[in-house]
Parts: sequence; C-alpha cells; structure tokens
Amino acid sequence: MQLLVNGESISLPEGATVAALIQQLGYSGETFAVALNGDFVPRASYEQAALNTGDSLDIVAPVVGG
Repeated sequence: MQLLVNGESISLPEGATVAALIQQLGYSGETFAVALNGDFVPRASYEQAALNTGDSLDIVAPVVGG
C-alpha cells in the first residue's frame, strides 16, 4: 500500500501499523510525535494504529534552541 510520510510516498505491506512504519524508518528510541491524517497518535497506540492506502503521516521531532 502507498501512503505519505512527511510528504514523501512510502510503500508498506497491507495491514502495517504505525509501529511497523516507525521501525522501518529507523525512528526507534528517538523523541518524536506522530500525526495520522492530522490526528496525534499516542505512543502507547502505535501497535494498534492500522495504516491504510492513502493515509498521510507526519513524524516530527522537537526543535531545541532559541
């Protein structure tokens, strides 16, 4: 299935979850937030948050500094 991650097209197997996407992209252990179709996804829900063709995800890391 195809979806957008931070504006870029990504291909994942059917039935993938946010957790699988995070692992594939190598974000494990980093501090970041995920929005699925504009809605925040709590970290505790990554395993249950199913992805569908055409979904749009934003993965953002906090910016530090001033």
